[in-house]
Amino acid sequence: MVKAIVEIDERTNRVLNIIKAKHSLKDKSQAINLMAQQFEEIILEPELKPEFIESLKASKNEKTIKVNDFTKRYSQ
Repeated sequence: MVKAIVEIDERTNRVLNIIKAKHSLKDKSQAINLMAQQFEEIILEPELKPEFIESLKASKNEKTIKVNDFTKRYSQ
């Protein structure tokens, strides 16, 4: 667990208090953790999500082909 001292404006403080109350959280750090989790699910690029990593692991066992000249093979 990392401890941090942060400065937030009044609006952010109100938002954290609303999240804290809405989700019955004990403190603002739990509200920040919840916000970060939701941010991750909505905003982060798919390649950073654990589901993407799992799909990569699954595709690792798929049959592959050898390509000597990519341009020659795939150009029109």
